[in-house]
Amino acid sequence: MCGRYFIEESPELRPIIEAMNRSPLVAKFQKSSAVLSQGEIRPTNVAPVIASSKAGNRAVFPMKWGFTGKTLLINAKTETAAIKPTFREAWACHRCIVPASWYFEWEHMTMNDGKKKTGDKFMLQPKGSPVTWLCGLYRIEEGLPCYVILTREPSEEIRFIHDRMPLMLPDQCIDEWINPAANPAEIIQKAQTDILYERVG
Repeated sequence: MCGRYFIEESPELRPIIEAMNRSPLVAKFQKSSAVLSQGEIRPTNVAPVIASSKAGNRAVFPMKWGFTGKTLLINAKTETAAIKPTFREAWACHRCIVPASWYFEWEHMTMNDGKKKTGDKFMLQPKGSPVTWLCGLYRIEEGLPCYVILTREPSEEIRFIHDRMPLMLPDQCIDEWINPAANPAEIIQKAQTDILYERVG
């Protein structure tokens, strides 16, 4: 699961932040939601997201984190997104990239009595990458875009933290991932799985 991530105004992310802040959608979102261009991003926040424009070019949009339903949906499983009614259309042609510096996860532990306990907080990011490119899906709700982050089975070295991790791609795969005509099932084979982690609390 991915329930928090962080954006710092690094040289790599600054142009993305500036592009979002120029969007006329920001003013529409500010009437009802917190629009954040940096810092810790939480569900229901509005943050910069990369997607294909109507002209078919890479573009940055402010989007709200979470699909509205019986409960707020913030993640989608990569293994089932293609068949789940909630995510099927977005998986096919409304894919996006959520730029981050790193993401956060809390260690999930099973005690001797079988009960679950939440442990320390970790920050995680792909090894050798200055930006964490989280794969997502988006749709339009009440005229404004919202997104979920895709998750997958974790790498063995971080399985002790959580039984899920975000789907992440290298930067050279961004345009391919957001292309509505591309096959996402093929692209996810290029996912980043070599992850650095650090205990932060």
